[in-house]
Amino acid sequence: MSALFRLTVTETKLFFREPMGVFFALAFPPILLVILGSVPSMRHADPALGGLRVIDLYAPIVVVMAIAMFAVNGLPQLLGTYREKGILRRMRTTPVKPGLVLAAQLLMATALSVSTMVVILAIGRLAFQVHLPSQLAGYVIAYVLAALAMFAIGLLVASVASSGKAAGAIGTVLFFPTMFFAGLWVPRASMPDVLRRISDFTPLGAGVQSLQDAAGGHWPQLLHVAVMLGWVVVAGGLAARYFRWE
Repeated sequence: MSALFRLTVTETKLFFREPMGVFFALAFPPILLVILGSVPSMRHADPALGGLRVIDLYAPIVVVMAIAMFAVNGLPQLLGTYREKGILRRMRTTPVKPGLVLAAQLLMATALSVSTMVVILAIGRLAFQVHLPSQLAGYVIAYVLAALAMFAIGLLVASVASSGKAAGAIGTVLFFPTMFFAGLWVPRASMPDVLRRISDFTPLGAGVQSLQDAAGGHWPQLLHVAVMLGWVVVAGGLAARYFRWE
């Protein structure tokens, strides 16, 4: 555990040496929430949304965006680069096995994405009166499942990409459709029925709806929990099957 802790600290320090990565992973989601919340129309209750405001719907969307930034943009590119440069291969000859690098990356990404979530919830509450989650346990479960699903997808990308640049490109291509179905451009409540049904079966579509349900005091729906678990099992299994250390 001490080796894992030291390696996590080291990987975190390396992460903070990349200003652009830090900005997009940690600062951009809260800034986006502030920009959206500054639009007056976003703060008006809409009867078509069940009396909710658009900013209420965007808070969980921005939360999952922070997860996606780490999971499909940062993690695959870093692991792909480590494999490409032979870092993982060389570590296999040391007491610190490559698996610890993977564990340290996941631990770092999880901790930082949780920190971003806390900041987003605090900004939403203090600046725009977005209610804190009424069903806290359900919110935590939904967040964990969404994070696990996205990290499993990220590891799958890292396992099949031939290089760090290829992993970054694949992650970028995946980021936009997953965020589209999460409701970044059109909130799920405003989507046509067909798009909303497709969104139900995507990891972030299911994740956003589960977070919204928990924020309103309800448990996540069984369908969405099953969808996120399915992505964890399928993507995680494929990543474990095809992941290459060198």
